[in-house]
Amino acid sequence: MSDGFPPDPMAKLSRREVVAGLAMLSAGAVAAARKPDIEVDYLGKYKLDEVIPEKIGAWKFVSTSGVVVPPKDQLQQALYSQLLTRVYYDGQAPIMLLVAYSPTQNGFLQVHRPEFCYTAAGFDLSRFAPHDVRIEPTRSIRVNTLTATREGAGEKLLYWVRIGDHIPLSWAQQKIVFAEDNLRRLIPDSILVRVSTPLTDDSLAMAKIDQFVRDMVAATAPPLRRVLVA
Repeated sequence: MSDGFPPDPMAKLSRREVVAGLAMLSAGAVAAARKPDIEVDYLGKYKLDEVIPEKIGAWKFVSTSGVVVPPKDQLQQALYSQLLTRVYYDGQAPIMLLVAYSPTQNGFLQVHRPEFCYTAAGFDLSRFAPHDVRIEPTRSIRVNTLTATREGAGEKLLYWVRIGDHIPLSWAQQKIVFAEDNLRRLIPDSILVRVSTPLTDDSLAMAKIDQFVRDMVAATAPPLRRVLVA
């Protein structure tokens, strides 16, 4: 006999279904509580051309053209934030600098990695190797180096990606450090720094690039150096 009230839906649920439902609710609550909400934005209100000096050691900024960049269609598909391209000259050989910044980790930086934009420009890539650059008397950073050649000419390249306080060497490591920061509720910013010079002698080219990187970090205002190297 009906008492005039609708049937209780919980009465038809098994114990297993109730436990599973409560578990899902708990998991959802934990996920919501741990959702990343702390932004790490080392660039802040600054522009890249305010951070990177026009005079770096013996090098002076001479041009914005001559730097290998991705095709326009790839740039249009990227989530654009800030991009700096400069050519520096010390009276002997040019240094090409590309700096790509994003307030969050996304596909934008990938577009500017040498493996993408140099290949798209018709270069063959070889001699991939990790490399340590001493940026301060007691501090080094580990970066990637490679050689790009096309029609008998080429460039020696060095680059690194900073995500938050990390400088991962590979795309897989980038994903890992990004996930680790997310677990700490951090939303890290990210930057790619790429330095290259025409390829002559490999060791001389690397020595020149190393010196440029050291001078660039030293010439950057101390509070803003973390934009480049954390």
